[in-house]
Amino acid sequence: MKERVLFVCIHNSARSQMAEAFLHHYASDRYEVFSAGLESGQMNPRVVQAMQELDVSMEGQYAKPITLYVNDGSTFDYVITVCDESNAERCPLFPGKSERLHWSFPDPSVLKGDEESIMNSVREIRDMVHERILEWIGKESN
Repeated sequence: MKERVLFVCIHNSARSQMAEAFLHHYASDRYEVFSAGLESGQMNPRVVQAMQELDVSMEGQYAKPITLYVNDGSTFDYVITVCDESNAERCPLFPGKSERLHWSFPDPSVLKGDEESIMNSVREIRDMVHERILEWIGKESN
């Protein structure tokens, strides 16, 4: 039976979506993966582009509010917040025995500068998320 993992960030537009895509890409045989936001948001197109550069699909993913899972009584083995500590504390508790983990990553939605510098920063954040997922599942990066 697959373990259920929920990644949570503020808007479910970048960090949690990347984590969901990477975990699904590398370990969909072991994990059923979901993501959600504390508030409503929209997918960050720069994040989608950065993930495509690594041939990691985000097809079918969309920004979802955490209330979607809270209201239907979903249970998870792991609830992993990927936002800053103060926002992570806003994450609701889920029924059952979920283990809560916190992995703080910078927020791509607040990046400033020209398009090239913003995309370079998004790639850096993507790579941090990538490495953390590989570490968590015990896989060596290529």
